[in-house]
Amino acid sequence: MAPATVTREASRATPSRTDVVLSLRDVVKTYGEVGALRGVSLDVSAGELVAIVGPSGSGKSTMLNIVGTLDRPTSGTVTIAGDEVGSMTDDELSALRGEHIGFVFQHFHLQSGATAAENVADGLLYSGVPRRERHERAVAALGRVGLGHRVDHRPPQLSGGEKQRVAIARAIVGEPTILLADEPTGALDSASGAAILGLLRELNDGGTTVLVITHDLELAASLPRRVRVRDGRIEADSGSEQ
Repeated sequence: MAPATVTREASRATPSRTDVVLSLRDVVKTYGEVGALRGVSLDVSAGELVAIVGPSGSGKSTMLNIVGTLDRPTSGTVTIAGDEVGSMTDDELSALRGEHIGFVFQHFHLQSGATAAENVADGLLYSGVPRRERHERAVAALGRVGLGHRVDHRPPQLSGGEKQRVAIARAIVGEPTILLADEPTGALDSASGAAILGLLRELNDGGTTVLVITHDLELAASLPRRVRVRDGRIEADSGSEQ
């Protein structure tokens, strides 16, 4: 482990699997007269692998934006890694995202003219990490996702599955508390999708809390906890079943 990583990890306690790292309480989100979320409450503990599943228009994408602090609830409370985010400034929210949240998007959002390592290093752009260290950590993250041999390749030279691995490496390069994966297999063929799901499982086995947002019922059924969302409400949560 690189010295910088040791220093960073020593600066914060590692949560046990029973620690709640994400908590929503009575979260409401409205857009005009449209209620996208209607009183959602949810706890996710450290080390969980959770599917947030629902059809288009169910509210799962709004939940992603709320959990990722990209949007603010109309009412209710959101707590990330012990910090209640409601009163935070935009700068404080940006710092929280940089420290605790990694994003993986369905369509990758990679810069086509940048190498894989440069795309991954962008995940540390606003963290204050020096440029050389950003590159070193990016190369290490690509190694973690099985792309150590692709660090100098650009997105047009990569397959869809490899692009998604680069996106995952970018999301984990800052060692986030929570990894949010938005339809991570939706743009991939079945074989590449299965490989990406396997990688997310490996990351989870290593201690990363992973939330997979999906409309794919088969994918959701393969994960240990399933939270089903419909019409802006949690319809079912296998984590609450006895």
